[in-house]
Amino acid sequence: MRTHPIFDHVEIGLGTWSWGDRLVWSYGNGYSDQDIEEVFSLAIASGIRFFDTAEVYGRGKSEQFLGKLLKTTSEKTVIATKFMPFPWRLSRKSFTRALRASLDRLELPAVALYQIHWPMPPVSIPTWMECMLEAHQQGLIEAVGVSNYDLRQTLVASDFLTKEGLPLASTQMEYHLLERRIEKNGLMKECADRGIKIIAYSPLAMGILTGKYSSENPPSGVRASQYNREFLGRIQPLILMMKKLGMNHDGKTASQVALNWAMGKGVIPIPGAKNAHQLEMNVGALGWHLTEDEMSMLDEMSDTVCKRGV
Repeated sequence: MRTHPIFDHVEIGLGTWSWGDRLVWSYGNGYSDQDIEEVFSLAIASGIRFFDTAEVYGRGKSEQFLGKLLKTTSEKTVIATKFMPFPWRLSRKSFTRALRASLDRLELPAVALYQIHWPMPPVSIPTWMECMLEAHQQGLIEAVGVSNYDLRQTLVASDFLTKEGLPLASTQMEYHLLERRIEKNGLMKECADRGIKIIAYSPLAMGILTGKYSSENPPSGVRASQYNREFLGRIQPLILMMKKLGMNHDGKTASQVALNWAMGKGVIPIPGAKNAHQLEMNVGALGWHLTEDEMSMLDEMSDTVCKRGV
């Protein structure tokens, strides 16, 4: 089934979680406003047109950055942002206020894709989908997406919207060579059948798939608890395979192999970039393709080293 037209010609996007975020990405320590401006300019020059943000990224700072930078280009872009259904947001008014606040920060009259960030209680999924319908009817959003919804939750949202004549356009999930549950729990297949585009966040596993970390050189901060030394040691055969396969494609890096693998699965990866070098590395995933055999080899090695349940 065909996906929403906003995704036409979109192979890869740019995630802006790190733009202004101090808690996880230490904004202001190692990268600055100028770095972010350079990332945006290079992204546009490299043909990237899909930008994903959220109201909670940097407490709105990510949207503010993006809003100002959009004024520096005449290129047509696809902007996606997200609504966080905090437990104290109980009314449609809270939804509308949040959406309009995002539009103000983005300095846009409407956004191409609006997504529910997490399936938090107590407000039901159909209630939020009703809010989405109203926003669409008012011309404030072009398409509806969800994020971090499991299979059942995705189907509830999709079925509700479909009955109203507005299909669910996308679902955003963590997806990479170390996290492939959506392949195995039916979500990926159901999305393909329904024309729901999968947007893959953290497609480099928060930098783990770059190959620069090991049990001797683990990451710091939040990532240290998720990817401990034992796990980092266990995945090294996969990292080595990625590097070797990259050499078969004019010296591509492990990161570029990881992103190309994701695109080969039919999803849109949205890696972040805190500086121009990282953006250049992301762009290097475009313009070539892993072979079917290479994709299978990576799948098998991923299953072997991860051994995670579905």
